[in-house]
Formats: sequence, C-alpha cells, structure tokens
Amino acid sequence: GAKLSPFINFMETNYPPGFTYQDFAKDFTAEFYDPDYWAKIFKQSGAKYVVLTSKHHEGYTLWPSTYSFSWNAMDVGPHRDLLGELADAVRNQSLRMGFYHSLYEWFNPRYLSDKEANFSTSVFVQNKVMPELTELVNLYEPDVIWSDGDWEAEDSYWKSTEFLAWLYNESPVRDTVVVNDRWGSGITCKHGDFYTCRDRYNPGVLQPHKWENAMTVDKDSWGFRRNMNYDDILTSFELIKTMVETVSCGGNILINVGPTKEGTIQPIFQERLLDLGKWLQVNGEAIYESRPWTVQNDTVSPVWYTSKPGVVYAISLEWPAYGRILLRSVGSIFNSSYTTVELLGYGKSLKWRVAENITVIKLPQKAQIQSEWAWVLK
Repeated sequence: GAKLSPFINFMETNYPPGFTYQDFAKDFTAEFYDPDYWAKIFKQSGAKYVVLTSKHHEGYTLWPSTYSFSWNAMDVGPHRDLLGELADAVRNQSLRMGFYHSLYEWFNPRYLSDKEANFSTSVFVQNKVMPELTELVNLYEPDVIWSDGDWEAEDSYWKSTEFLAWLYNESPVRDTVVVNDRWGSGITCKHGDFYTCRDRYNPGVLQPHKWENAMTVDKDSWGFRRNMNYDDILTSFELIKTMVETVSCGGNILINVGPTKEGTIQPIFQERLLDLGKWLQVNGEAIYESRPWTVQNDTVSPVWYTSKPGVVYAISLEWPAYGRILLRSVGSIFNSSYTTVELLGYGKSLKWRVAENITVIKLPQKAQIQSEWAWVLK
C-alpha cells in the first residue's frame, strides 16, 4: 500500500533485483561491539535491569539458537553470541538481565501456514516458539521475559499458559523471573507480572497494577536510524521528566537506545543515559524503592510526588520564580513543627510556612544546587 511505497522505492533504487531481507545479515557485523562497555554505560545510567532484544519480528536470534539454523548471530553476521556476552557483562555489573522476545515472525513459512489456516494449526508454535523460548530460559536464565509480537493470534495458539506454567513451576528461574503482558491478543494490560499496555505507555495517573513505560530516546524509532536528527532526540530534561512522571504513578521505565549494525551505541544516546545517571546520583532516593504517594502531582506547581515510610518527595520539574516553591497537596504533613524539609544535594534544612492552605518553601540560590534539570524536596 501507500504506507510501504517509500520503502519499496528505496529498495528498488539502492539494491539489485531479488535482494531480500535475509541478504542484509552479512552487513550486520557488530565489529565494534563491546558488551563490557555497554554494561558500564548502563550501570552509570542508574539502571537496575537491562532488556536485550533476543529475537525481533524477522526471526533472527542474537544467540546461537538450535531452532534458528543459519538465521542467528553465530551463523551469519557477527559470528558471536551477542546475547550471552551481554548477559555476562551486565551481571558482572550487578544488574539484572532480561530478554525481549517476539512470538511471531514475518517470514517464517510455518507461521504463515498457521496464519493461513486461521491458527487452527500450531506447527510454528510447537516446533519453533516454545522450544526456542525454553532454550533461551535454560541457557541464559533471564530475570525478565519481555514478550511481544503476540497480537495476531490468541494466547491459546501461542500456548502461553503452558509456557508460563513451566516457567513459574519448573524452570531454573521459577523463583525470580517476571514477565510482561503480551502473550496473545486481548491479554495486554490484563495479565502479567507487570503491564506495558502499549508502547510509550505513560498514563499520568496512578495505576492499580505494576506497570512499565517502555519508551525510546529517539522519539521516532526503536532501531538506529542513519537519518536521525538532533531534534528527534529527547533532551536530558525530557528523559528525566518522563521517568519522574512514570515512577510517581507506580511504574518502572524501560529506556530504549537502538545500537548501530557495527555494535555501538551512539554518543548522543550515551550522553542522555549518563545525564540520567548523574541526576540519579543526587536524587535517586526519591526514585529507587519508592512508592506512589496519596496524590501523584501537585495542582499549583509542576511537581510530582513519591514516598517512602515517613518521607514524601516532591520533585519539581521547574525552578520556581522568586526562589519559592508553592505546594497545595502536602498540607496534611505540614501541621507539625517536627516536619523538616531539605533539598537533595544541598544538605541543609529549608524554611517553610503555610498560608491559606498553600505550603511555601524557600529555596537556596540555584547556583548552590547540584541538579541541573529537576529538583527534589524531601
């Protein structure tokens, strides 16, 4: 259709007749792939877990899958176990390792045959999906399984119940693994250890179930784009803002950076991750192991709240005019002389007063503050 015509025209202009998707594999060299460096960047970003695409919709696996002969990173392309190397490097940084896995495959004839039969047959699932997922779990013992590519068929076709029963009761990760909610059409946002609901899901209000905002630093793409422009990239502030909004509403955030075919992470992506890490070094106590508060954001100022026992964190996304921050939603905790306020990274108590149900907190000079993009009152 018209949606695909630009891609068809590009291929016809730049590639010989008969060139297939599979012919791209030889260009995927990963020659500069350094999983130890990747893991170091992830650690410095403040991440606690990493999720790698083990297999996307084209069916190519980043580990030497027994069930993807000649269509995996060991047999064609880099000739390396890209997944295994990164899993080792990530765990050496004391981070948890998870794997994204697409259930369906664009080109697999067994899948296309099942689809043609309106999924009354399950040859693809029985001979490819289930044994391959089981192999992935047994070999690499993931902490997270991030399923995708489920929407064309119901969970009964994918045998999701059978796989999850094995995963939670018999697999080597049965006591530690968590999974998302993409296990068949109609399942998303209804069943899973955590919900993803849709890509870039950021509802802005408290959710009743644990959830995750899977989003991208490149606003337009999950994969690397050679035609990416500076304006296409989230700023460091926008990234921090998204994280704060997500955590305030009870979610985790999964930040995607698409690597190059040479196996590198673009410097601008690294910069964004490292800026996030610097912010978390100062303000991380308002994020890690926090819980949503009774309200998620203030009605007077651009402030989002998180909490821990006996503590409320007010995260201001703007430096207020006149050096005073106004809060309406915290009046109930400012009814005692024992209430103290400090600015993370500053180290001194701040003066506060309540006037007409508005709490007014006097801030120090901005030049004295470590944080550059958002500021946390404790």
